[in-house]
Amino acid sequence: MKCPFCGFVNDKVVDSRESKEAESIRRRRECLKCGKRFTTYERIDEIPYMVVKKDGRREKFDRQKVLSGLLRAGEKRPISMGKLEQIVNEAESLVIDSPEREAKTSGIGELIMARLKKIDKVAYVRFASVYLDFKDVGEFMAELKGLLKTKEPAAARAAKSEK
Repeated sequence: MKCPFCGFVNDKVVDSRESKEAESIRRRRECLKCGKRFTTYERIDEIPYMVVKKDGRREKFDRQKVLSGLLRAGEKRPISMGKLEQIVNEAESLVIDSPEREAKTSGIGELIMARLKKIDKVAYVRFASVYLDFKDVGEFMAELKGLLKTKEPAAARAAKSEK
């Protein structure tokens, strides 16, 4: 390891311990030339999980990107952060569990839409409008009508039970 102070390449390890999350090893080193101490961290160089976009491009799976899309869809809606985090975890599991270490964004999007549909219909429509990339108002209305049809039986049951 090269000393950050004098550039000398020989040092000795004074202390070594795991990080709190056990994802890296922290080492305190002392330069054998100038005697100054510095810290280094060792971690496993992971092979990234990839997603295959609609146009065939491959991109690193980004939890934060999925979460920010969900936050935008669920903005000003009564959805807990825990539920959104759970959806992100399920999406990440889909990619991790795939044998090739990659998944198509269509599969991830379908999973997210299915979960949102159960949790919050407005967030589902918001997410679907971006994900499905509706070309015109007709496509958007068809999706809304389909959503309303699945909602009607539950509303009808509720009305009958009140009588």
